[in-house]
Amino acid sequence: MAFEPAKFAREVRTEVTKVTWPSRKETLVTTGLVFAMAAVTAIFFFVVDQVIGLGVRALFGMSI
Repeated sequence: MAFEPAKFAREVRTEVTKVTWPSRKETLVTTGLVFAMAAVTAIFFFVVDQVIGLGVRALFGMSI
């Protein structure tokens, strides 16, 4: 099976025209949601870490 660069380029161009690209608004909304979910996740794990740390300090009688 021989590799034909011109045929490959034509097929790639054909496939790229089939792609449905997101609009600018869709991209911005999705990016905002990703940042918001990352922030919520960071806050959740911070709170969980603090609660576990408080429990460990109480269990072993250590002070801050």
